Amino acid sequence: MLSLVLKLALAELTISLLLSRGIYAIEVPLDLRQPPTIIKQSVKNHIVDPRDSAVVECEAKGNPTPTFSWRRNGRLFQLGRDPRVTMRRRSGTLDIAFYSGLAPEDYEGEYQCFATNIFGTAVSNKILLRVFKSPVWRRDILEPVVINQGLPLILPCNPPPFFPEPHIFWMNNIMMPILEDRRVSLGLNGDLYFSHVLVSDSWTSYSCNARFAQTIQQKNPYTLKVLTSECPPATLPVPPTARNVAEKVPSFLSPPGTVSSKVVLRGEQLVLKCIASGYPTPVIRWSKMDGDLPTRKVKLEDFGKTLRIMSMSDENSGEYVCTATNRMGFVSHTVVVHVQAPPSWVNKPTNLVLTAEKNGRLLCRANGVPKATIQWMVNGEPIDSRLPNPRRQVVGDTLTLNSIQMGDSAVYQCNASNDHGYLLANAFIKVAPRMVGLRNQVVKVIESNRTILYCPFFGSPLPELRWVKDGLTVGVDGGPYRSYPNGTLEIRRARINDQGSYSCVASNFLGRAENHVHLEVKEPTRMIRPPEHLRAIRGSMARFECKVKHDFSLPVTVSWLKNGRHLSLGWRLRREDDSLTIPNVHREDEGNYSCVVRTELDRVSASARLIILDQPDPPTDLELSDPTERTVRLTWVPGYDNRSPIKEFLVQYEEDYWEPGWWKNLSSYPGNLNSVILPLKPFINYRFRVFAVNAIGRSLPSRPSQRYQTSGAAPDAIPTNIRGVGTWKTRMDIRWDALQDTERNGPRLRYLVWWRRRDSREEWKNATTYWLRYTIYDADTFTPYEIKLQAVNDFGLGPESNIVIGYSGEDRPIAAPTDVHVSQTDSTMATVHWTPVPYKTIMGNVKEYKAYYWRESSQLKWLGVSREKKSKGFDSTNSHPMGVLTGLIPYSNYKMYMVVANNRYEGPPSSIIEFQTTEGVPARPRYFRVQQRHMDTLYLDWDRPAEPNGILTGYTLKYQVVNGTRGARTQLDFPPNTTYYSMHRPDRYTRYRFSLAARTQLGIGEFTMEDSPLFTTEAFTREQVDIATQGWFIGLMCAIALLVVILLIVCFIKKSRGGKYPVRDKKDLPLDSLEPKDQDGSFDYSEEDNKPLRSSQISLDGMVKMQDSDDSLVDYDGGDGQFNEDGSFIGQYAGKKDRDDNEGNLSSEATSPMNAIYSLA
Repeated sequence: MLSLVLKLALAELTISLLLSRGIYAIEVPLDLRQPPTIIKQSVKNHIVDPRDSAVVECEAKGNPTPTFSWRRNGRLFQLGRDPRVTMRRRSGTLDIAFYSGLAPEDYEGEYQCFATNIFGTAVSNKILLRVFKSPVWRRDILEPVVINQGLPLILPCNPPPFFPEPHIFWMNNIMMPILEDRRVSLGLNGDLYFSHVLVSDSWTSYSCNARFAQTIQQKNPYTLKVLTSECPPATLPVPPTARNVAEKVPSFLSPPGTVSSKVVLRGEQLVLKCIASGYPTPVIRWSKMDGDLPTRKVKLEDFGKTLRIMSMSDENSGEYVCTATNRMGFVSHTVVVHVQAPPSWVNKPTNLVLTAEKNGRLLCRANGVPKATIQWMVNGEPIDSRLPNPRRQVVGDTLTLNSIQMGDSAVYQCNASNDHGYLLANAFIKVAPRMVGLRNQVVKVIESNRTILYCPFFGSPLPELRWVKDGLTVGVDGGPYRSYPNGTLEIRRARINDQGSYSCVASNFLGRAENHVHLEVKEPTRMIRPPEHLRAIRGSMARFECKVKHDFSLPVTVSWLKNGRHLSLGWRLRREDDSLTIPNVHREDEGNYSCVVRTELDRVSASARLIILDQPDPPTDLELSDPTERTVRLTWVPGYDNRSPIKEFLVQYEEDYWEPGWWKNLSSYPGNLNSVILPLKPFINYRFRVFAVNAIGRSLPSRPSQRYQTSGAAPDAIPTNIRGVGTWKTRMDIRWDALQDTERNGPRLRYLVWWRRRDSREEWKNATTYWLRYTIYDADTFTPYEIKLQAVNDFGLGPESNIVIGYSGEDRPIAAPTDVHVSQTDSTMATVHWTPVPYKTIMGNVKEYKAYYWRESSQLKWLGVSREKKSKGFDSTNSHPMGVLTGLIPYSNYKMYMVVANNRYEGPPSSIIEFQTTEGVPARPRYFRVQQRHMDTLYLDWDRPAEPNGILTGYTLKYQVVNGTRGARTQLDFPPNTTYYSMHRPDRYTRYRFSLAARTQLGIGEFTMEDSPLFTTEAFTREQVDIATQGWFIGLMCAIALLVVILLIVCFIKKSRGGKYPVRDKKDLPLDSLEPKDQDGSFDYSEEDNKPLRSSQISLDGMVKMQDSDDSLVDYDGGDGQFNEDGSFIGQYAGKKDRDDNEGNLSSEATSPMNAIYSLA
């Protein structure tokens, strides 16, 4: 009995001052009877693989142990009726087995778990169970897309719906991805956009591909047919650029229109993409209407078309503008971005353990955009559906219970929801006659601070309590300790030696109970470098320091306040361990900044003020007064200087006639003035505006004043840049620059022009014109004139200009240079000398002496040349001028003559002279070939240079091995009449590099280089059998075939006439003049057929080498019997028979087969 009383005392000892308060939140130990609490559940969107069993989790604790039930799609789920669904023991977790041909989709739906015991029911989230299944893409047959070149095009993708959204990409007909560029774009919806199509876009097909969770599916490809106004020939490649395409102003393909909106959740990324059509391809730029783009979070992708902002916050909402621009114009689209958020807990309801007759309150507060809606439930049922309870009140997010009773234990659910999701929280209210407090707690306190040690107790009869430290009772005799009847021990001023373990002992006649409290005394937190007041220029960086010293065992938290409110750092502000940095400060950043340092025990803070220095506000209330002919007084009210004194005011003016809307500087005035007299010009309708300038910069302009019109006057200004320019030999144009529009001083501005010949006593001539040029038609050729000018308007004459000298026009020179000769010639240069013409014969200013020269011939008689005429000018004014002709061709005969030129004409030519260039080194050979005629023989041939530049003395050939071990370079010299060379190589796989150059007496010319071909068996075989593709061989075979056919026809005719008959019966000539024949008179060609080919001989390298010969088909009578590659055998044979027939009977030509062959040839 005594032990039972002791256990009860220990259990009741923790009843404390909390009971006197009546309400508290607590984590109730599981050994106390309590309602259920959900401790584990599946995610809200639960996707399962149909190949495996589905598991829907639901775990809960409680005392007594709770039982579980499920609702599916809002209805009670009868687990016993479906053998495929089982619930785990002592758990609410469901196992759903997909087998026996059952469709897994039948189990999709919304599941909710209920955990119940005698004190109430806890509810899980609504779990949406979905089975993963591969989407099916319709295999539509797509017709070819026909479109005109230059028009925009959208190829839709339209993938089947799937969660999560698939990754879209496009591929061409060779399975290569379609890459984005400024013209081709992939939309956020997966469509493929062309700002304008080109002919090259039709060279491939386009297929949309979607990568789902486990599969990749492809849509049937699109085929494009691009129509153009000009169709190039099919054999010519079509360039990928657009031709004959009209340039177009940009317009948006995506998103359409000028304004759209987008909602993005807080913390998620914002992706905006603008795709525009137009030609040339528009350039996309992004901006933000109400501020700058968040540079630290923004990324521009896809050639600037995609704007991506990571981790959106409320300050990132606003209007984002994308502008598409090309040289035809621009177009803008505004995207209004709203940052919203799903519900998040501010005050999540917590479990309450209350004593009877006390009041309890559950708070359920959640943030969200739009604002979260709060719904209360009791034991899983809406609170409105329960019987009314007069002691229970629900006001928005607060549920209150008054005078709690034993039967009021229940589990309350709070559902906070908006358009983007919901939060569900369970909290139980437990009514208990006793409570268990914390044991062996640790209390921390800052040195020199007051602290209280609690020791809740309860017993019947009421126990006696005392505190013990280090074996000594404390709090009974005063001093730093004070003990209260409810078990509390107060330490008025904690010291380091006060820390340690304290024991509270409660005892009555039934027993004794003990609890321990450990006290730790910590070093106070001190600020050693507080923030200081700052003055910062707008756009610069401000930095506050906040360095503290604290107890190393206490975690510290630093936060910043602005004007007493928590400072949201956002993307721009940077907080470090001991500082706050504000980059690019602006006026809204001005205020008091406080650094607050917190530990779990204390808090220190310090404040400083940030003052923003900015450019002044613009002046206001501009007023004009005291008008005169050339002045007016301007008065204004200065704007706020934004903490930086105004140094000066800048006055600008605008006139509405010549350049309306264009503001120009008038004058500046000290910053202590706000009323000045402005100097004005006549005949201008003024209005003014004022800028204020301080050390930071210039303000925005003030609002314009009213207009003020000045009266007219004669011009004050003199035209500038006066000049006389000769345009013809008897003409001179007098030209000048116009007065500025503000210098006219009156209407109908014109110019009075004066002129006369220089150094003459003639009177000044004058004329008036409205133009900026006046032409004198009766001037002498290239004569100097004195010129002056003055401006005139309706109010009078302006001042005269200074006298300037101008010249009339130039005429054609009448003399040619003399004594033209050439000296110091070499292979490419020649020095030219001449005697200048008299100055008066030039009829103008000397521009240059020009030499015309051409290559008349080469000193090599056989070489033809181009006689293209060239020229070169020389600027020479001394008495013995000279010039150098460069770029001449060596070993050539040149002719030249010279002329003198003024700024308009060239004079007559001088006499033609001749000169020669010396010999030089030759140019490269016309061609150089290396061929493989045999397996072990290389054949080299070349041609002489196009420009020998002298008498060729030979050729130099160098070669060396280029694969394997490199050997020494070999050099061979050849005479000038040798243009080929055969060499034997020991190894057919050895490759050589040959260099060939021609030589003259002056040296070796430029080398040309060739490598020997690679050896292959196929190449050699092809070389050996290549005769079958030669034209002469094909002609020979055709001739033989035709001969056989004709012989067969002749035989057939002879047979049809009764057999053989002698040919001599048909001839008039004697038989002995005929060719050898058979006894029956027929021809025998065996001797002719067996004759050797006399025209061929075997070369040293084993190849058949043909001798040079004329074409044997040119002359059949004089054929020399050679057998040539071009089919001359036919001519030889036919010519011989023709001669024999002419010597015999000429009457047989009509029936002779040889004559037929001859005629055919």
